[in-house]
Amino acid sequence: MSADRLRQITDAVRASGSRSVTELAELTGASEMTIRRDLEALAEQGVLERYRGGARSLLLRGEETPFPLRARDGLEAKRRIAAEVAALLADGESVVLDSGTTCLEVARALHHRRLTVMPLSLHAANALADAPRLTLLLPGGAPRKGELALTGPLTEASLAALRFDTAVIGCCGLSAQHGLTAYDLADAAVKRAAIASARRVIAVTESAKLSRTALAHVLPASALHAVVTDAEAPQDEADALAAAGVTVRTV
Repeated sequence: MSADRLRQITDAVRASGSRSVTELAELTGASEMTIRRDLEALAEQGVLERYRGGARSLLLRGEETPFPLRARDGLEAKRRIAAEVAALLADGESVVLDSGTTCLEVARALHHRRLTVMPLSLHAANALADAPRLTLLLPGGAPRKGELALTGPLTEASLAALRFDTAVIGCCGLSAQHGLTAYDLADAAVKRAAIASARRVIAVTESAKLSRTALAHVLPASALHAVVTDAEAPQDEADALAAAGVTVRTV
């Protein structure tokens, strides 16, 4: 409930620019004391700025919510998606694993598997560091603050030097019309490099990101082999992806 409330507060403040403590208490059904604590936590994460009696957003409309908040959001759905992805991978495969909170859950689901994995974030690398049967490959690159996603020429060069069986790719938006998109241009470049190095591409996304479009185009939907999402996926978008030749798996 706390994670849901933090998401609700973040969305409300971002949508209107600012909200008062009283308004947020009425919106969420929580006490004003609870809302004040939530606003302090969100201010520490850089999501918003406190002022007396309320808060104003520090996030632009096209900007991604900070990693710590997203990591708690929809966690059960992300774990179901991760379990499905793990089932699609055969022992012995080589896998490049994208950054993001859903891909972090995929990393955790692969901990005891016999695979070769190159994670593209330090969060996922840390989750796999002590995996008993897994061969861990680390790319070069500069980690983005908070996300700890590896980006830049060193990351892209590391990917270009290898060939993987499967790329597991996260996204900020995915639609049959606009394809797979990301908020950050550097992140989009790394995703394209990872996809170019792999024989099969599996996109992982919460259903809320379907039909959404972010700033940076990564690739058309037709270039994906499969999409794994949760059961709340809008049927019209799932049908459109299937019509583009993508296998859509809902969990």
